[in-house]
Amino acid sequence: MLDLKFIRSEPDLVIEKLKKRGLEGNSIDCILQLDEQRRKILFEVSTLKQERNQVSDEIGRLKKEKKDAQDKILAMREVSTKIKEMDSEIKAIEEKIQKSLLEIPNMVDDSVPVGPDEESNIEIRKWGQPRDFDFEPQAHWDLGEKLNILDFERGAKIAAARFTVLKNIGARLERALTNFMLDIHTREHGYQEIFPPFLVNANTMTGTGQLPKFENDLFKSNDELYLIPTAEVPLTNLHRDEILSEKDLPLYYAAYTACFRREAGSYGKDVRGLIRQHQFNKVELVKLCKPKDSFQELETLTQNAETILQRLELPYRVVVLSTGDIGFSAAKTYDLEVWLPAQGKYREISSCSNCTDFQARRANIRYRMQESGKVHFVHTLNGSGVAVGRTMVAILENYQEKDGSIVIPDVLRPYMNGLKKISN
Repeated sequence: MLDLKFIRSEPDLVIEKLKKRGLEGNSIDCILQLDEQRRKILFEVSTLKQERNQVSDEIGRLKKEKKDAQDKILAMREVSTKIKEMDSEIKAIEEKIQKSLLEIPNMVDDSVPVGPDEESNIEIRKWGQPRDFDFEPQAHWDLGEKLNILDFERGAKIAAARFTVLKNIGARLERALTNFMLDIHTREHGYQEIFPPFLVNANTMTGTGQLPKFENDLFKSNDELYLIPTAEVPLTNLHRDEILSEKDLPLYYAAYTACFRREAGSYGKDVRGLIRQHQFNKVELVKLCKPKDSFQELETLTQNAETILQRLELPYRVVVLSTGDIGFSAAKTYDLEVWLPAQGKYREISSCSNCTDFQARRANIRYRMQESGKVHFVHTLNGSGVAVGRTMVAILENYQEKDGSIVIPDVLRPYMNGLKKISN
């Protein structure tokens, strides 16, 4: 959430940043009008309360002197009624302002490329060389079904389309990837492992920016709880409404969770396979840090996610997202895109974002400086470290053999009881 004081002091800058996202500044104008109205009423209320206090003193004096104070008492009753009405009006205006603020995205950093969509994203670097096959590579869904490790038909039967059953070595490979990723991030990169609830309340969803704007993308229970779309949501909210100590920052968290998304508006995209599922597994990385460190922490976070792909020897590239493609809460985002031979292109496997103080304001996560004792909002970062299902897709397609078997990457074999190949 943006700071109302900042909007008030720098409205043109905020509107300019929104226009870079392809949004108009009407919402900012509306907020400023409401804020001006609120402050005007606050001044009037303050004046009335001051008058009431003065007259109350007079009434007390008149009563003490046994004089008639009835007229003043009646007048102050009217003033008190008016104050009550104006307080209610102020509350209603503040609710409107808050609702509007929750709908406004984060301001993008100046280093983010300006453009309307993903075509404006800029490639930063590549790692690895795509394999030169001497045969036509098969798509992962064909490979998975032939090897009896992916069952799309039964996933749809027991749930719905875009749900998949992992079977036999497929289930073991998913588990191996999860453990491998968690081991790297906790043992080598210093993240604390968390296993959070998969269901969270509305305040938690609001804290990270999923609510109210993206409610249609979420699965909701009858108990007013939401299935998490990513572990970013519970991990970031671990410290909601807390004041942390400066000496405890930065905080690094890693978690494996299932993720649940309606994928609203994505119908027709990636209908086949594991790329776009309603349920998928992911290892998520979250950081809470001091503002001055957040952009360097973003670079490190991205490198942490890249380590997984490098150890698996999967070719990938890093792109910085443009203003038209960046997420609602992010100020800057790097996407890691892994090479998929059957599609002949790079596909997203991780997004690493610096959300600056945007989520921290919504979730009220602050820290106290040791020397001054002043309290400031932390900066929050998150990134996939990485999406497990999409990593399986990349392994199936990049490590396939002409006979349809799949070679297990060397680093995963200890997690697979030494298994070297998946075959019929």
